[in-house]
Parts: sequence; structure tokens; C-alpha cells
Amino acid sequence: MSNRLNPRLMYVLKNTIVDVSYKIFRAVLLFGLCFLILQPLLNKLSVSFMAQQDLFDATVISIPRNFSTSNYQISMQLLNYWSTLLQTIIFLTISAFLQVSACTLTAYGFARYKFPGRNILFMCVFLLIVVPPQTIMSSIYLNFQFFDIFGIVKLITGRTLNLLGSPSGYLLLSATAMGLKSGLYIFLLRQYFRGVPKELEEAAYVDGCGRFYTFARIMIPDAAPMLTSCFLFSFVWQWTDTLFTTLFLRNYKLISLALSKLTDSFYHYWASINSWGSGTGGLMSQPPIAYLQAIVSTGMLLCLAPLVLLYLLAQRAFVESLTQTGIKM
Repeated sequence: MSNRLNPRLMYVLKNTIVDVSYKIFRAVLLFGLCFLILQPLLNKLSVSFMAQQDLFDATVISIPRNFSTSNYQISMQLLNYWSTLLQTIIFLTISAFLQVSACTLTAYGFARYKFPGRNILFMCVFLLIVVPPQTIMSSIYLNFQFFDIFGIVKLITGRTLNLLGSPSGYLLLSATAMGLKSGLYIFLLRQYFRGVPKELEEAAYVDGCGRFYTFARIMIPDAAPMLTSCFLFSFVWQWTDTLFTTLFLRNYKLISLALSKLTDSFYHYWASINSWGSGTGGLMSQPPIAYLQAIVSTGMLLCLAPLVLLYLLAQRAFVESLTQTGIKM
């Protein structure tokens, strides 16, 4: 009897050891990955609540000894936070809506209709994904510096339009599915529409619905989770973009531009609160590097906070869209 049980016990023990070892390894791996992702954010969060004396105290590592919110007050003042935040949200919401609308129409055309040159045009969509926008920056600059539509504008007015430094050019890129990461949104939505059964459209046609009515009443509601996901991606990527915003919106208050200028703003702020002629040789006009980094870290957290809140509000639709995409693709 013992000879029969020993092999069974050894087999069960072996499987148990392998299973426990795998779980421990997986837990350590996941903890390490989460720590690598969260550790810089936690460091910035810790530094943002430190008073200036804690930044130069070698015994203070992660937990502030002198808890202070002065870094947030200074950063919000330099960023002009609330007005900049409101203007950014309004502008990027309009831009993301235009971009997702244009990408949805384009993706539906690629997914449902056959027309000459469709494969060539879809290869151009892949180029939008693969080619970085920095490589075509000079072309975009020249096109919008001397903007014209088949020579019609110059024929009527005698000169071309200059859309640089104007939100018109930025919104025009979004409305024509040529904005930031538009190729990715077209690809994702095309894959989604390809997975929708054609019987739904055929049934709508039998009921007397036209193509546009079918698209608006059948396809769009069904694709709502994916549209939400693309809207979030568009909003987030434009939130931190400085390439197109510098080109078209350098005269407007946007959070990405304000954050990129935060270092210079803090230099001016530091010089204004310290005396140049105090006999220190102008040294007081230069802020300490650790204090400057603390202000920049705080500004980054202020920039990140609305995105975290947006994700928490739209988390359910976002996860649902990723799940459906994985199934239908």
C-alpha cells in the first residue's frame, strides 16, 4: 500500500512545488514591473510635498519631515493653472471630437466599401503610424505657412493664407484625419468595423435605411466603447503634445506649453523674490537645482492629475473597448 501511495504523493508534491514556485515567480515579476512603473511617480509625489530644507537634508529620503504644499502653490501660480486647464480641456475636447469623427468615417469606408486604390490608400494610413510627425515637420510648416486649396484662395484673394499660430490649422488637421496618431485610430476602428456582421447592415437596408442612417443608428452605437477608447487616446496624446501645439497654438494657454516653460518661469520667479544687489554676486538669482526639480516634478503631477481623473471616470468603457477589440480582431 505504501509503495502505491509514494509515487502518488511524490507526483502531487512535485506539482504543488511547481505551482507554488510559478505563483511566487509571477508575483515577484509583477511586483517588480509595477515598482519600475510607479517608483518615479512616487518619488515625484514625495518630493512635491517636501519643504525646501528637506530637499537638502540627507536623512530625508521618501517621507517628508516638514510637510508642505508650497510647491503646489508656486507651480499653480507659475502655470496659471486653472485658466490654463480650462482652456486646454475645451480646446482639446473639440479637437479630439473632430479627429475621432473623421477617423471613424475613414475607417468605416475602408472596412465596408471597395473602391479603386483602397489598398494603396490604406498603406498611406500605415505610413501615418510608422513615420514620425517630426520627419514631415518642414512640409507641414510650409503647407500651412502658404495654405491654399488648389489655388482657389490665391485666385480669389490674391495671396495665400497663413494658418501658423492659429487654431484653424490645428483643427483642420484633426477634422481631416491627419492629426496626431490619426493613423492608429483609423486602423483600430477599421478592425472593429470589419468584425461587425454584415447581416446587421443588410437587415437595416431591408427595413429601408440608407447608408448614412445605417452608419449613424446601427454602427456608431455599437462602436461606442471603441470610440470612447480612441477619444481618450486622442485627448491624452494631445494633452502632452508640444510639436503641433508649438506650431499652431504657441500664443494660447495650454498645459503642455506652460509645463515646457515652467523652468524659465521659475527662474524669473526666483529672481523676482531675491535681491540682485544684496552683495552675493548675483548668486541668489539662481535657484537651487534640487528646489527647481521639485517645482518641475510638482508641475508634472498637476499636469497628470486630470488625466488620471479622466481615466477613472471612463475606465469601464475603456476596458470594454480593449476587450471587444481583442475578440473581434
